Amino acid sequence: MALYSEKVMDHFTNPRNVGKIEDADGIGEVGNAKCGDIMKMYLKIENDVITDVKFNTFGCGSAIASSSMATELIKGKPLSEALTLTNKAVAEALDGLPAHKLHCSVLAEEAIRAAIKDYYDKNGIAYDKSQFPEHDAEEEHSFTED
Repeated sequence: MALYSEKVMDHFTNPRNVGKIEDADGIGEVGNAKCGDIMKMYLKIENDVITDVKFNTFGCGSAIASSSMATELIKGKPLSEALTLTNKAVAEALDGLPAHKLHCSVLAEEAIRAAIKDYYDKNGIAYDKSQFPEHDAEEEHSFTED
């Protein structure tokens, strides 16, 4: 049995939305101290809709695939919908990740939230702080599968 799904391999070898948005409206950067993965998400937002999204990820194939899939899932969506994206949804869209690589999908979710929070903060937009738990970029993630 293959360790990675065809979708993971496709998003790793042909990642979508790679790069940087120079005049990004929101930027989020998160990392995992245990594995060394670092994700940076850039958002372009018009009328509360994500019109463009790019990412730069330093990490393993699962981290790159998770970043790529997450950008595909939020592009063209309202911010309110992007905030509901979970790491589980990212992993499911990739047809699964090995248990020891699920933290990559967590980073993708957190990078999106961090970029949206950055947008809200830069523009003085009020938001529900419970949607943005404090995150330390060096924080280590531990969780279990359902």
